[in-house]
Amino acid sequence: MRLKDKIAVITGASSGIGQATAELFAQEGAKVVAADIDAQRGEKVAAAIRERGGVVSFIYTDISQGVDGKTLAAETMRLHGRIDVLVNSAAVFVLKGLDATCEDWRRSVGVNIIGTALVTRYVVEAMKKGRGGAIVNLASISSFVAQPEFLTYSATKGAILQMTRNMAMDLAAHQIRVNAVCPGTILTPVVETYIEQHGLTLDQLSAAEGGKTLLKRIGQPREVAHAVLFLASDEASYVTGASLLVDGGYTAQ
Repeated sequence: MRLKDKIAVITGASSGIGQATAELFAQEGAKVVAADIDAQRGEKVAAAIRERGGVVSFIYTDISQGVDGKTLAAETMRLHGRIDVLVNSAAVFVLKGLDATCEDWRRSVGVNIIGTALVTRYVVEAMKKGRGGAIVNLASISSFVAQPEFLTYSATKGAILQMTRNMAMDLAAHQIRVNAVCPGTILTPVVETYIEQHGLTLDQLSAAEGGKTLLKRIGQPREVAHAVLFLASDEASYVTGASLLVDGGYTAQ
C-alpha cells in the first residue's frame, strides 16, 4: 500500500476527481478526511468507502470561508494527531468571458484561489509540527492554454499553478513538497451537467473534446487520481514545484 497509515485531507471529495482520489487513497491505506460543501453526497461517499474497508471521516467544509479551513485542520488533528497529505481538489467552475460580473469573479476567486490558499495555510501549520508532508493542488490544462469563454476559470487555474511553485519554494525548508496535477477534459459531474445544458450526448462531447487529444478520448476521474497518488506518495520524494499534465496529450500538440 502506497499510503499506508498516512493521514490525507482531500477537499472537494464528494464528487469527480476529489471523490476518485478519496476512494483510491483509502484503497492505498490512507486514513482519509474527506471535505466538501455538499454534506449529503459527501457522507454517502464516505459510507461507501467504509463499506469497502477504508478509513474515512467526512467534514463539512466551505473553503471560501477561512474559518472552515481552520476548523478542517483542527478537527483532523483532533482525530488523527497529524496531517501527512493535502489534496486541494475543491473548485467552482464559473465559465465566463469578459461578460463576467463582479459576483462571478468573487465566487471564482473566493473558492479557487483564496479558499485553496487558506486551507493550505492551516494544514501547513499542522504539517510543520510533523515530519513534513505532501500537498497536491488541482490545476488544469486551462493553466496553460486559452479557451473560449473560460476567462474566469482559466485565471484562477493559472494562479493555482503559480501558487504551487511559490508554496514549494516557501515550504521546502519544512520538508513539505507541493506539486500540481493539471487535468484535461475529464468525465466528472460538472462535465455531465455541461453536456445536459448544451443538449449534447456523451458521444458528441467525446468526439469534440477527445478529438483534440492525442489519445482521442476524454479522461476518467480515476486516471487523474492515480497521478495525484504518485505525487502524494513517497515515490515522488524528490519532486516538488512540478506540474503533471493528465490531458491525453492535449497540450503536446
